[in-house]
Formats: sequence, C-alpha cells, structure tokens
Amino acid sequence: MRDQSQDIGVATALVERLNKERLPRALALKEKVDRGETLDDSDIAFLEKVFADVRTIEPLLNRNPQYQDIAGRMARLYKEITDKALQNEEAKGSSKQ
Repeated sequence: MRDQSQDIGVATALVERLNKERLPRALALKEKVDRGETLDDSDIAFLEKVFADVRTIEPLLNRNPQYQDIAGRMARLYKEITDKALQNEEAKGSSKQ
C-alpha cells in the first residue's frame, strides 16, 4: 500500500509539470484550433503522451479524490482541443473537394 506522503510527493511533481508544461501547451493548442488550424505531428504526440500519463496516474486520482477536480478540468480542455481539431480537419478535407 502506498504511503500518503508518497502520493503527496507525486501529486506535487504532477502539479508543477501541469503549471510549467502541460497547461501552457494545452492553452496554446486551444488557441491554435480556435483559429481554425489543425494539429501537427508534435501536437498529436503531446496529446498522446498526456493521455498515456493520465492512465498511469489514475490510481493516484482514485486514492486522492481531492485531485479529481483539476484532472477533470484538464480532461475537458483536452477534449475541447481534440473535438475542435477534428472539426478543423473535417472542414479542411471538405474544402479540398
């Protein structure tokens, strides 16, 4: 069984990464797709990494419900990005026809 202090240490590192890396990149991607642009390979790789990380930290979130709100907010942001990116891709594809 995991020690609560270990969970706190992991959560602290994750929040720091979120603030310094993940959130700024996600907000930049949101702006990009809101302008009607599509995602490039590095954008997609970033999102795939984020989704893989979420699966990894799921047990931490289950043990520590106090972190679930921020995780849910980030999940909604990533969903908005991917939904809009798909719309942009579809619009780009239909304009080529």
